[in-house]
Amino acid sequence: MNIALQVLPKSKTKETYELVDDAIEVIKNSGLKYQVCPFETAIEGPYDEIMNLVEKVQKVCFEEGADELMVYVKIQNRKNSKVTIEEKMIKYIE
Repeated sequence: MNIALQVLPKSKTKETYELVDDAIEVIKNSGLKYQVCPFETAIEGPYDEIMNLVEKVQKVCFEEGADELMVYVKIQNRKNSKVTIEEKMIKYIE
């Protein structure tokens, strides 16, 4: 499966983009395939691993200074075949 994850943190003490960078670092270190985009990050992998990662991303944002998070998750999953980031992006890659 793959998801699109958008995290919009609010903080009185830390800049939004710094917290977004913290979230992306957690995704980067997860070992899952991902692609950062301007508004969200696409992540590919098994359901349980991705959902655990979504939880870790939120936890890190709070630990790093977020007071509130808006988290948006879009999921694509298939019954009998793998969903990949490449199949959606291949015609746009130069």
